[in-house]
Amino acid sequence: MREFSTPLDIEVPATGNLTDDVVANAREAGDAVVFSRPRDEAWEDVTAAAFLAEVRSVAKGLVAAGVEAGDRVALISKTRYEWTLLDYAIWFAGAVTVPIYETSSAEQVRHILRDSGARAVAAESAEHVARVAQVRGDLPDLHHVWSIADNAVDVLTRLGEDVPDDELEARRTTATPLDLATVIYTSGTTGLPKGCMLTHGNFMFELGVAVEELDVLFHEDSSTLLFLPLAHVFARVIQVGCVKARVRMGHSADIKSLLDDLQTFRPTFILAVPRVFEKVFNTASQRATADGRGRIFDRAADTAIAYSRALDKGRAGIVLRARHALFGRLVYGRLLTALGGHCEYALSGGAPLGDRLGHFYRGIGLTVLEGYGLTETTAALTVNLPDAQKVGTVGRPLPGTAVRVADDGELLFRGGQVFSGYWRSEEGTAEALTRDDWLHTGDVGEVDDEGFVRITGRKKEILVTAGGKNVAPAVLEDRLRAHALVDQCIVVGDGQPFIAALVTIDEESFPAWAAQHGKTGTVADLVDDPDLRAAVEEAVEEANRAVSKAESIRKFAILPVSWTEEDGQLTPSLKLKRNVVMREFRDDVAALYLP
Repeated sequence: MREFSTPLDIEVPATGNLTDDVVANAREAGDAVVFSRPRDEAWEDVTAAAFLAEVRSVAKGLVAAGVEAGDRVALISKTRYEWTLLDYAIWFAGAVTVPIYETSSAEQVRHILRDSGARAVAAESAEHVARVAQVRGDLPDLHHVWSIADNAVDVLTRLGEDVPDDELEARRTTATPLDLATVIYTSGTTGLPKGCMLTHGNFMFELGVAVEELDVLFHEDSSTLLFLPLAHVFARVIQVGCVKARVRMGHSADIKSLLDDLQTFRPTFILAVPRVFEKVFNTASQRATADGRGRIFDRAADTAIAYSRALDKGRAGIVLRARHALFGRLVYGRLLTALGGHCEYALSGGAPLGDRLGHFYRGIGLTVLEGYGLTETTAALTVNLPDAQKVGTVGRPLPGTAVRVADDGELLFRGGQVFSGYWRSEEGTAEALTRDDWLHTGDVGEVDDEGFVRITGRKKEILVTAGGKNVAPAVLEDRLRAHALVDQCIVVGDGQPFIAALVTIDEESFPAWAAQHGKTGTVADLVDDPDLRAAVEEAVEEANRAVSKAESIRKFAILPVSWTEEDGQLTPSLKLKRNVVMREFRDDVAALYLP
């Protein structure tokens, strides 16, 4: 099938902007709890009316500081309540939010602030302020820097005390669906990030259809705890959706406290990237093995997967149902309790999840709805729905969205959520968008007869071996990372006689494995250890089952280091920067092909 579209079944507003949701919430349900914020080791509720009052106060401060309609205001912070508060305050002031990952280097901060022409920055910590100060000499447009940790909200509130309500209302209602809401710089796996221009209308279209389609998630009795970076479009669109649907939302900035936060917040749904779901599974497996319950966990996992697969065929048999019920008491319940005990759904995006993990989680009682989208598409283009799901796919196009498979296998999309172009880059925009508004995604995939989309690789990452075989590395890499001991990996072989891989070891799983096998020392000490290599060999063999012999990994090397976001090998959404890894580890790649 070359093209598939889903008709638009709602009316998308032709007027207004994203601030209307905040005003409507306060007017129609002022006492409804729309946020819970951490305060003194507890969650403090914030009502719709209170949130509107805070947003207005901060927005007045921005107006008083000289921020004009259309000005860009940058936000650099971890995921926290003030991020959302400032985001909406910027929109109330008629301005445009420019999010920056809190892990961004000073050079990245300089590029984004300079390229966007940001007039002001709200930075979380003294460290973030220092990064801005380090490059401020190159930023002639930057007039203000406020520190969230140093009471930016209070400072702006006091600054705006004399701004009249009618002046702010005039500013708030300035933007239309055609006006910019945000410029999000793609973290990118190659080159300098480009600013994606997303309008209020892009968000209004995206959330108009997504909230309607995912009504089991977005209703007034549901809740979610955000822990992904809000600088990423995935978390950002959930934020806007929660405000629109009056879903209680919390923020968790520290991964170390995430499990405790989940226990006390008790969300009904969460969102995460596939690496998080892999980590949860692998950690549970390792802990079970360390406690002498490894075989039980493995049987429970196999049962969950079999049970989920049986659901696709109609119904599980009586023996499988009985076994599933037993493991529900012994294993599955503990995993669900770790998420707070109320979580029934999870949204996954950013990279392929893999059908094995998808079936495992659905089998234990947590349905993972995998979707697909880009920064350029205001997040989701396709998504699996509770009543229309195919595990292993990224779902069907959302209403009003069309997908086309080009002759070379690239996926093209068109819809109201597709961006208007790259900031100050006509050349980049022309490369991404056709004249009739089809977006080139750079991803290769296929569409089945029912419209379900499957991603098979990246167009630019296709390897061509010396023998002329085309190989999509993503399939092998996703399966390799599913192993508890594997942290990251890169599959190589472009122009080479065979496919090979570099593998890094998971530092959290390694100590338990080492103790079980009587090993001492670090990963660096054991990269050539036969038992460690045998364990990774199992992961390689499992990955190779997904491909033909010509596409299979013939050789691998274990590296004594880790690839991290801090060191520049991973993006903030934990995607591998292939060009960086290939440059920094070219000698290790070359060694794979030595006689």
